[in-house]
Amino acid sequence: MRAPIKRIATGIDVGTHATRVVVVEHSRGEAPRIIGTGVSETRGLRHGYIVNKIDAMRSIERAIENAEKMAGFKIKNAFLSVGGISLESVISHGTAIISRASSEVSKIDIRKADTEAEENLPHLTNKRIIYRTPLRYKLDSKEVLGDPCGMTGTKLEVKLLFVTCLEQHLDDIIRTIEELGIEVDEVVPSSIAAGQVALNKKQRSVGCALVNIGAETVSIAVFENDIPISLQVLPIGSTDITNDIALGLKIPLEEAEKIKMSGPAGTYPKKKLDEIIEARLEDIFELIDAHLKKIGRSGLLPAGVILTGGGAGIATIEDLAKAVLKLPSSIAHPVVANAGKHLVKDSSWLVAYGLALYALQKPADTTKTGFGDILETMKNWVKPFLP
Repeated sequence: MRAPIKRIATGIDVGTHATRVVVVEHSRGEAPRIIGTGVSETRGLRHGYIVNKIDAMRSIERAIENAEKMAGFKIKNAFLSVGGISLESVISHGTAIISRASSEVSKIDIRKADTEAEENLPHLTNKRIIYRTPLRYKLDSKEVLGDPCGMTGTKLEVKLLFVTCLEQHLDDIIRTIEELGIEVDEVVPSSIAAGQVALNKKQRSVGCALVNIGAETVSIAVFENDIPISLQVLPIGSTDITNDIALGLKIPLEEAEKIKMSGPAGTYPKKKLDEIIEARLEDIFELIDAHLKKIGRSGLLPAGVILTGGGAGIATIEDLAKAVLKLPSSIAHPVVANAGKHLVKDSSWLVAYGLALYALQKPADTTKTGFGDILETMKNWVKPFLP
C-alpha cells in the first residue's frame, strides 16, 4: 500500500501553567506546515501531575477546541508530552552472547541485551518506562560506533538510558485525554520533545543542556552525540520567583508576576527587585550545576545551556546562567517554517511543536488509511473475480 501523500500530526503539551496544542500538516516533498494552535490556562495540576481531574479536563478541552477550530477538523490522535517531578532517567547495562554460529550480531542479540538492561533496572515499582535509547554498544569489550547489527563477535554489551514516570501520573493524564475523544499514540518526555526544535544537530552532537524553566518545575535534558544522555526534573520554578517578589515587595501575586517579566517600570526599586530575582535564579542554577556535576558534565558542555519555558523570558537570565554554570548560555527561539497565521511566538511552544514533528518522524500507520486507500484496496481484491 502506498504511503499517504499528506500526514497530520498533533502535539499536546499539558503544562502546569498552560496547555498548548499544535497541529502540523506534512505533504510529501514539502516542509511541515502549522495549521492549528490552541492554548488555555491549565487548572487542576500541581508540579506536573493532576490533582483535580475535572478542572484539568476542562482546561485541556479548551486548548484542543481552539486548535480544532483553526485546523478545521476534529483531532482524533495525538502525541502527548509528560513532565512533572516523577520523571527521571536511569542508566542500565545488559549483555548477550551472540547466538548465530557465524558469530554475526543480529537484531535478536540486540533485543536480548536491551531486555537484560531493562531487567537490571532498580526500583521500577509503580513506574513505567516511556522512553529508551542506547548510549553505547561494546562488542568483545571494544566500543562500537553506531549499530552493531551485522558485525561479528561473541559478546555484546549495551548501555541504555531509560526515562521513567510514575504509572499513576501517566495513567491519569492519558485517561483524561482519551476521555476527550483523542487517542494517545505515544507519550514523550517534554524535554526530549522540545529538543527536536530548540536545539540544532551540532548542539546535540557536541554537548549541551536544554533547561526548561516552567511554572513549578525545571527540567534538564543533557544531549551528546545527538542523543539525550540524562534527564532530571526539579521541584522548583518561576512561580517561586513570583512568590519571592510578592513577599519582598509586599504586593499582590498578579502584580508580582507582571513586573517579573516586564520590570518595575519605576514603581518599585529596581535594585531590590533584581536582588530578589537573582537570588532565586542562583538557587535554580546551583541545582542544575549539582546535576551536571553528578553526571560529570559541569563546565564541560561546548554548546552550553539553552534556556526555554515561560521563566526563560526573565531579563538578565542568560548572564546569570553564564556566571553560575560557567558555560555559554542562550535563549531558545523557535524557528518555525510555514507557520502562517498560527505563529509559534516563543519558547513556551517548543514542546507542543516538537511533539508534532516527533510524530511525523514515525512511520505512517498504514492501518489508519483514508477512504481513497480503502476503496483502492477493495478494487484490487475484487478485480480477480470479475469476468
